[in-house]
Amino acid sequence: MKLLPSPALFFLLLFIAASVSAAPAVSPASSPTETPSRAPPPTAPSRAPPTTSSSPLDPKQLEALESLNIPTAKNPCDRRPSAASSAVVTCDGGSPFRHVTGIFFTNCSSDLSISATALRALSPSLLSLSFLDCPSLSPPPRFPVSLHSFSAVSSFLRRRGLSGVSLARLVNLTDLTVSSVPVSASGLYVILGNMHKITSLTISNANISGSIPKHFHSNLTHVDLSNNLLKGSIPTSITLLSNLQSLNLTRNSLSGEIPTGIGDLMWLKNLSLASNRLSGAIPDAISSIPGLTHLDLSGNQLNGTVPSFFSKMKNLKHLNLADNAFHGVLPFNASFLKRLEVFKVGGNSNLCYNHSVLSSKMKLGIAPCDKHGLPMSPPPQKEDASASDYDYSDNGDGNGKKKEEHHGPNKVVLGVAIGLSSLVFLIVFLILLAKWCG
Repeated sequence: MKLLPSPALFFLLLFIAASVSAAPAVSPASSPTETPSRAPPPTAPSRAPPTTSSSPLDPKQLEALESLNIPTAKNPCDRRPSAASSAVVTCDGGSPFRHVTGIFFTNCSSDLSISATALRALSPSLLSLSFLDCPSLSPPPRFPVSLHSFSAVSSFLRRRGLSGVSLARLVNLTDLTVSSVPVSASGLYVILGNMHKITSLTISNANISGSIPKHFHSNLTHVDLSNNLLKGSIPTSITLLSNLQSLNLTRNSLSGEIPTGIGDLMWLKNLSLASNRLSGAIPDAISSIPGLTHLDLSGNQLNGTVPSFFSKMKNLKHLNLADNAFHGVLPFNASFLKRLEVFKVGGNSNLCYNHSVLSSKMKLGIAPCDKHGLPMSPPPQKEDASASDYDYSDNGDGNGKKKEEHHGPNKVVLGVAIGLSSLVFLIVFLILLAKWCG
């Protein structure tokens, strides 16, 4: 075979370049598997901007800040967060001296020490004290009684945690947040008994045992006692909190029925009672809560039929009834389910849906009903989270995105096929060209 003349070689290179450029580019977006979006990490508590003032800081408080390893070369009240310090300080605009009103520690270094002497020097002006991600810190024996807001999240040595007695002394608190910090106390009432001004209460994942107090202060608008060891029933004292907007008692060992007085909480927007041992039927009184948007009753022993009144609650967006003992026919139609952002009902083996009203494509996690209103077959196995975490899109087809992803041939296979076809065509063309030139 003779060597190809230069025009033929030029034509060959041109044809290969055109074939390569015709192959489709493959981008990460073409992958049929999407990585679920992660929840954003917890952020530091809200911080009031420093008050501008030309007055210097009180000398005694300046010394106290230095003992807490807070830089004071420049006015600490006006200093913004930096890598040099894990603390943010807020101050008032007093004269002739300014005073510290809040300190917010974040990602504390292991050599930080919080002394009771320094905290005393900052009182009575210190109103807010916060610790976020300070796990190697030892808590002081006392906190300033002047505090209106105290927050501790994922902080303090696990073997010590916080003392319920030290928290109980903070009688001026309006906001208490303790999360992922062990609290040693014989019960919640020991901590809350004298907090008459408290409006927002969070004590979660703190190993608190005992029962929920039978008396709460009426100012409360937010109660979060989730992830603890609480037992007993939900007391009627909860239902007397007329200003309550959020109630989270998830992951405890609460038993008994949901109190019918829950319907008196007219301002309630979030009710989470999941992962307890609650029994009985869902009380009709829940239907009288006009602004309820989030209801989670999953992981209990609730029984009876699923109430139809949920479909008339105009503000409801999140409804989780999974893993209970409900039976009968699901009383919802497709238009109601489309309106919800989250709906979970799997794990109720005696519950079924009317297949003439709801499509099996919705993957509700329960079986369709027979003519007697009983499940036709065992409920489908949960292959993945989508069976119980179904996300209803605007077009009513929760699988719309997945269908779109799997539609058509894979772009990688298509590119390889085009390349191979071009190569075969080139070989045949070169053979014919060689014979023609010969």
